[in-house]
Amino acid sequence: MNTLQQQEIQQFSHLELLARQVVEGFITGLHKSPFHGFSVEFAEHRLYNNGEPTKHIDWKLYGRTDRMFVKRYEEETNLRCQIVIDHSSSMYYPAPDQLKPRQDSKITFAVKCAAAMIELLKTQRDAVGLSVFSDKTELHTAAKSGSVHHKMLYHELEKLLQAPSSDQRHTTHAVQALHEVADKTHRRSLIVIFSDMFDSGTESDELFSALQHLRHNKHEVVLFHVTDRQSELDFDFDNKPYTFVDVETGEEVKAHPSEVREVYLESIRKFSNELKLRCAQFRIDYIEVDVRAGFHQVLMPYLVKRSKMI
Repeated sequence: MNTLQQQEIQQFSHLELLARQVVEGFITGLHKSPFHGFSVEFAEHRLYNNGEPTKHIDWKLYGRTDRMFVKRYEEETNLRCQIVIDHSSSMYYPAPDQLKPRQDSKITFAVKCAAAMIELLKTQRDAVGLSVFSDKTELHTAAKSGSVHHKMLYHELEKLLQAPSSDQRHTTHAVQALHEVADKTHRRSLIVIFSDMFDSGTESDELFSALQHLRHNKHEVVLFHVTDRQSELDFDFDNKPYTFVDVETGEEVKAHPSEVREVYLESIRKFSNELKLRCAQFRIDYIEVDVRAGFHQVLMPYLVKRSKMI
């Protein structure tokens, strides 16, 4: 290993390096796809406008190009984005001992997507903040674009990858958290939510009222509904008895999948349809994402949304 590689590993966290790899692969894929028209080349400078102070002109660049450019600084952002992550116990499904090779739990998938999104936002000179909630708001940072801020966000995301013990179960109460995000995010922003939306003991009207609060404050909202589609939506289990465990309460139910499948699927169908309907009603972008289906399903809608806001 050469000195440069050693310095790179020391400079960047594992999650940040992974995010860079994901973004590089995504952008390479864009160039080879019908979406190659998206602007994915990002400038660190902008043209100098007559009458501006000259102290920020990049004179070295002027010497090479004979054109005057102004260095873009961290506060010069095009968009403000608040990433909101549900880290209740249900997001840690499937459990580590249930995962197949190269399969992610819902929280791991959400964290990797959030990290890649931060990398894109950083490259596009946008400001980004992070909110984390379970049964209460655990973290809320303002949207910023500094390198120290980015490293802090990656550090906070890495904490979420540590699965809680059985005595550290956290239920989901998105209502309070979403109201807090709406109240604390003062400037118009893009609010990106990663959640399985399995809210414990909350009336659906309360949950949708919290989502509506975000829109009422003029924010654009994208809800990434994170699921393990095979088991949670399709209820695809082998034909044998199981003990199903509620990962948020610890409650156990012994059942044969064939005995409960129809009732379960009907309940999930009603829940999903109402969620989609309400999001459409409030003009919230609802995107169902499967943890087994890769990052393109998240990063592409983000780019589309951003292109409409700038």
